[in-house]
Amino acid sequence: MDRDNVLLTPGPLTTTLRTKLAMLRDWGSWDAGFNELTARVRGRLLDIVHGGDTHVVVPLQGSGTFSVEAAVASVVPRDGHLLVLDNGAYCRRMGRLATLMGRRTTVSVQPENAPVDPEVVAGLLEADPTITHVGYVHCETGTGVVNPLQEVSDLCRRTGRGLIIDAMSSFGALPLDARALRFDALVAASGKCLEGVPGMGFVLLRSEILAACEGRSHSLSLDLYDQWAYMERTGQWRFTPPTHVVAALDEAVAQFLEEGQRERLARYTDNLRTLLDGMGALGFRTFLDPADLSPIIVTFHAPSDPRYDFRTLYEGTRRRGFILYPGKLTEVETFRVGCIGAIGRTEMEQAVDAIARTLAEAGVTRVS
Repeated sequence: MDRDNVLLTPGPLTTTLRTKLAMLRDWGSWDAGFNELTARVRGRLLDIVHGGDTHVVVPLQGSGTFSVEAAVASVVPRDGHLLVLDNGAYCRRMGRLATLMGRRTTVSVQPENAPVDPEVVAGLLEADPTITHVGYVHCETGTGVVNPLQEVSDLCRRTGRGLIIDAMSSFGALPLDARALRFDALVAASGKCLEGVPGMGFVLLRSEILAACEGRSHSLSLDLYDQWAYMERTGQWRFTPPTHVVAALDEAVAQFLEEGQRERLARYTDNLRTLLDGMGALGFRTFLDPADLSPIIVTFHAPSDPRYDFRTLYEGTRRRGFILYPGKLTEVETFRVGCIGAIGRTEMEQAVDAIARTLAEAGVTRVS
């Protein structure tokens, strides 16, 4: 095969040749050209959510989880109380990291097969006035479910609670508008729906809360206030930046702006429809109800045939040029197929064909 494997995962993703080529240049971390590149990326990230007048953006080295931890550490006071709505693996991760850093944390377990109910959130906030902040995952990529955001944002505004949004898998695909959404922090990363490469997260912080963030973090490297203040003063990163990742993101964001958010969402939605049509014809069932599916990633029930195992499916589809993702559920055997990245209908049709051929090769005849 004369192409890279197509990554049907929630990140890293398949990238364009233009994005790959952007990484062929070496940059000095203090070089004026790299500082300009960093500033351009920061400005464009704010523009994507119309947040230039109300928010700042702080990039951070590392995976998206680094930035989620940094957001909690910098936004939630050490005597604060964080409520985490848990309907999946990445919600649980937020709850765990908040607990490990010593923040008082309440994790409210919700069903994994449905979006969080805003009325449940309202009840939890009313029952416990000590809660100062809500931690919320917009698209829970453990299952692919999209949680309602505007209602929870409005609720936090009315009750005076801060809101930290993990928008890791939604930023760039689903509409996000800082003029309508009120949040203290929104976290995303380079290697998701912006279609860059992994290695850089970023946090959009509400300007009004910046001063209060100073000195809150338990960590030197994850201190968002310190990172922001240093960048504002010098234009530079505090510590060695992921230069090639930033260059790739700069190019990827340029392509995002060329395509447009609505058009990118339309392409991902078409990928979803193509995938569902093909997998449905093979007999697969989705873990979520059809109304709750997102154009980000789809969780499928594993075949009931005793000859099926995920490793065989993974290796067979990989041999045919496609990388799948294992399930994140503990009680039900599943696997996941992503709809995002620099791919379209042709790749989705080819992926379904690769799955069908692999199952036939393994003698799997009973799927549902």
